[in-house]
Amino acid sequence: MRAVPNWAVATAAAAPVVLVAGWTVAQVRQPTGYDPVRDTISELAGQDATDAWIMVVALVLLGCCYLSVAAVLHAAGLPSRFLLAVGGVATIALVAFPRPPVGGSLSHGIAATVAVLALALWPAGSALRLPRGRDWAHPGVAQPPWAFRRSVGLSATLVLLALFGWCAFEVTSGSRTGLAERVTAVAVSLWPLLAVLSARRAHLAWATGGTTSVGPALPGVVPPDPLRPAEGPDQLA
Repeated sequence: MRAVPNWAVATAAAAPVVLVAGWTVAQVRQPTGYDPVRDTISELAGQDATDAWIMVVALVLLGCCYLSVAAVLHAAGLPSRFLLAVGGVATIALVAFPRPPVGGSLSHGIAATVAVLALALWPAGSALRLPRGRDWAHPGVAQPPWAFRRSVGLSATLVLLALFGWCAFEVTSGSRTGLAERVTAVAVSLWPLLAVLSARRAHLAWATGGTTSVGPALPGVVPPDPLRPAEGPDQLA
């Protein structure tokens, strides 16, 4: 199993930075009537936005960050990596369907919904394929990185889905749509970074002979790789 490369850590760390920097610079360029608590991020890349290219570039870079992490995060397993990649593609698709000056856009709404749902569900994808707890019948099996454990992955997805529900409520009947959208966008952009750091830490501990299983290490015996998927070798490794 290949280790998580340094550039993947940098790419995952860049995702929330690019997102926040993009909307911060873009909203400064808007007329005084723009309110980040009330108005959405999509309006910054809309057809009537001032210097819409700023947010367009930020969204494209953000989607590319998700795609890059999905390509190398083998510990997550193929279902989770697929969902993360779908989230990246849908994020880039947002710029292909900009919000019109008046009214909404069905295509833009679909792309935004797919992006948020995919990015909210992907933490649970790897958790659901794992046993509920330590396999006491096989105590030598290494535990997965903490971000890919069942309780952690499912909890992350529940939190992200709750934030998605908040966004849906604000869009339909609230007045803080921009705030809900920004909090949710930052939350979904942070989880890939936490997952990458978790996988990298587990692999470094394994590579340097850290404890990955129950019981004493035996001379000449290599402990199991914690990044190896539970059901078998990753076909893309």
